[in-house]
Formats: sequence, C-alpha cells, structure tokens
Amino acid sequence: MGKRNQEALRPAGAILLSTYDALECYVRAFANGHINLLILVGPPGLAKSRTVRAILRDDACWIEGNATAFGMYLQLYRNRDRLVVIDDVDSLYSDRNGIRLLKCLCQTEESKTVAWHSAARSLERAGIPREFNTTSRVVIICNDWRTLNRNVAALQDRGHVLVFRPPAVEVHAKATEWFRDAEILEWFDANLHRIPEPSLRLYLRAAELRRAGMDWTQVVPLTPENLRTRLVMDLKSNRSYATEESRVREFVRRGGGCRATFFNYAKRLRAGALGSS
Repeated sequence: MGKRNQEALRPAGAILLSTYDALECYVRAFANGHINLLILVGPPGLAKSRTVRAILRDDACWIEGNATAFGMYLQLYRNRDRLVVIDDVDSLYSDRNGIRLLKCLCQTEESKTVAWHSAARSLERAGIPREFNTTSRVVIICNDWRTLNRNVAALQDRGHVLVFRPPAVEVHAKATEWFRDAEILEWFDANLHRIPEPSLRLYLRAAELRRAGMDWTQVVPLTPENLRTRLVMDLKSNRSYATEESRVREFVRRGGGCRATFFNYAKRLRAGALGSS
C-alpha cells in the first residue's frame, strides 16, 4: 500500500509504535491505572492480543469473537469494576446499540453509568438491572482502523489510539523468542528487507509446509531484491556502530552511494515499518 493510502488509515493524533517494547510500555501504563482507554490498531499476526494478555494476565474480562451488544452488556455487569478487553468484535462497531454501549463504557469519568433499556424480561430473568455503575477501564483491539474510524470515531477523543506497525526486523526478533526451526529463522533473517508485510503467522505457515516436504519459502511474498535496502537494514541493526554517522561512512565505503542516498533508503525503511497493509 502506498504512503498516501497508509496515511489515510491513520487517524489524526494516533501514536505510531514500531517496537514491542513501546507497545508493552503503554499496556503496562494501562494495567497500572494511568490510562483509561487504549485503542490498539494493527495488522493481524503481530501478537497484539497476546502482548496485552501477557501483561494483564487474569485481571481482565475478555470480550471477543461474535459477541453481541446485549451479550457484552451482560458480561460488563458480571465483571463490573474489572479491566475490560474488547478484542476483534467488529459487529459492535456497526451496531447502534454496540456504539452506544461503548461510548458509555469509555467515558473519561472514573465511575461510568452503563444502561440497557430494552429486553427487560431477559434482564429480569438473569437478575441484571437495566443500568449499573462501573469503574472498568478498557482496551479495544482491532485489525482495521477504517471499520473503527467509520463507526465509533467518537471514542478516539476519549483515549489513546495506538497504531502498531513494527518492521520485519522487529517481528523477526519477536519470533526468535519462541520459534525454534533454525533453517527457517535463518532464511527469514536473510530476507527481512524483502518482506513488506511481516507477520508471526508466516513462520508457522512456513513450518507447516516444511514438515509436509513442500517449498515453504513460497509462503512469503517477497519484494524484488534491493542491495542498498539490504545494506541500510544491516547497518541499522548492527549495534557495533555507535552513531548514525558511523553507519553513513560504512554505507559510503561499501559502495552504497552518498550520504543522502543512505538517509533516503533509511526513510523508506521507516515508512515501510509504519504501514504497508
């Protein structure tokens, strides 16, 4: 996706994150009570939900899958005052009742009133009132900002919108924490500069094809080889260079081009890190 289209998917004021450390920092701030609402947006396969779950552990009520607005109301009452994570529940964003419920739940006040004034008999049978107060704070996780932006834009001003776009080298570093096939890891490492849409799921799919005796390298759609991109990425990830100027000198020494060329390719890499979906 081109840079102009990437910008269209990024709401004004959104915070761009390109590392797992930065993402974990925000989630910990939420867990410690400093943030009322986090809206986490990013492509699938980046372990967004896993990262949130690892930090919040059993302290949160998770609402995910095909939950309806009414079903969410029931869960919110039964888990009032707990942390709430709404994970990939697209149906809520297109449902007027769901939007109304989210707006109530995500108010900036410490104590919020959440109400449901229909289905009175169902609520009565369940022993649940038509409205209740809660101090729950909320994380919303989704893959597609366009869906969220179109239907619940009012939530944006109530919290922090994080757009998570880690580059391939960052996703690869995360994969090495748990993925154990050395040959596949080595192949990914050699081709990171050619992976425009990194995903942890690519490693799992490659392993499946490898076990089946098939050409597992075909699972990753690679861009054409670009030696300058590769050189800049290698220099950027090499910690033996203490400064950016030392990397520039090495880039020139290896025949990559001039100083301006180095920064031009470095800028392209950053743009790819923050959005190619």
